[in-house]
Amino acid sequence: MTRARFTPPLKERGAALLSVLLLVAVMAVIAAMMLDRVSIATRLAANGQAMTQARLIAYAAETVAIEQVKELVEADAARTVDNAGLLTREFTLPFDNGTATARMQDAGNCFNVNSVVAGQDGQYSLRPLGRQQFIGLALTLEISEGEAGAMADALVDWIDSDQMPQPNGAEDQHYRGLETPYATADKPVADITELRALRHMTADHYDRLRPWLCALPTTDLSPLNVNTLRVDQARLLTMLNPAMISIDRARSVLAARPAMGWSSTVDFWRPFAAQGQILGPEIEQQVQLKSRWFLLAMRIRSGSAELEERALIDAQLTPARLVHRSWGEDI
Repeated sequence: MTRARFTPPLKERGAALLSVLLLVAVMAVIAAMMLDRVSIATRLAANGQAMTQARLIAYAAETVAIEQVKELVEADAARTVDNAGLLTREFTLPFDNGTATARMQDAGNCFNVNSVVAGQDGQYSLRPLGRQQFIGLALTLEISEGEAGAMADALVDWIDSDQMPQPNGAEDQHYRGLETPYATADKPVADITELRALRHMTADHYDRLRPWLCALPTTDLSPLNVNTLRVDQARLLTMLNPAMISIDRARSVLAARPAMGWSSTVDFWRPFAAQGQILGPEIEQQVQLKSRWFLLAMRIRSGSAELEERALIDAQLTPARLVHRSWGEDI
C-alpha cells in the first residue's frame, strides 16, 4: 500500500522558509554580539595586564629614584650639588614590551603656591611675603600687577581658614553663586590644577604660570636651592624682589656659581650686599644650599598602555621616601 505524500500549500511553505531565515538572522546577530563582547573582554584584559605591568615598573622606578636621591643628598652634608647631572637629564629605561622615560628635578625650585599663607592644622592666614612673591613671579611673565594681585588674593582665600575675602579675592559666597557651584578648599593646595578654579585665573594666565608653580606639602616660603637652580630658572630669584633682582642680574649670578656650588648663603648674597642691596633676613634665609624635595616624572609605555606619573620625594626624612604620587597627564 502506497502512503499518500503530504504537500503543504505554497503560502505555508513560504512562511516556513521565512521563519527559518529569521531564526538564522537572529542567531547570526547573537553570535556577532557574543564575538564582539569576547573581543572587547580580551582587549580589556590585555589593557589591564599592560597597565598593571606599567604600574609595577613605575613602583620599581620610584625605588631606584629614592636611592639616587639618597646618594645625591648624602654626598655632601652641607650642600646639594648636581655635578653628575641627575637633575638635568632624561633617562630611558627599556624593558620587555615597552619603555619608560624618567626625569628627576629639584622640586623646591619653583613657587610654592601654599606659601601665600602661614599656619598649620587648619589655621591658615595670609602671609604677605608669599603673596608678594607670587605677584613678583607673575610680573616676570608679563602679567600686570593688578591682575597678579587679584589672582594672589583669590589664591589666599582658596587656602585660608576664614570666609572673609581679600580685597580682590573670593570665598564660598562667590563660588556658590556660579552656574556650577563649588566651595573653597580652606586648606593647602594638593595639586596645581586646583588653581584653574580660582577667580581671576584665566586660561592664558594659568598656562604662563603653570611651569613655575608647585604645591609642596608645607606652607614654607619657596625653598630655592641656588646650588641646583638652573640659569633658565633665573626668574625664580627675581620673584623674591623684582625691584632689586632683575632677570639678567639673576642669570649672571647663577652663571658665576662655583663648580662645587656656594658653601654659604653669605657667599651667594655677597654680590648684592656689595651694591647695597639688602633684601632682609626672611628672604635671605629663604635661599637654600641643600635640597629637600625632589620630583620624579615618568612616562611608561607598556604594550597598549601608556601611563604618566609624578612622585614627590622628601629627602629630609630618614630614610628618604615618597610622600605624594599622582597619575595622569600633568595639565
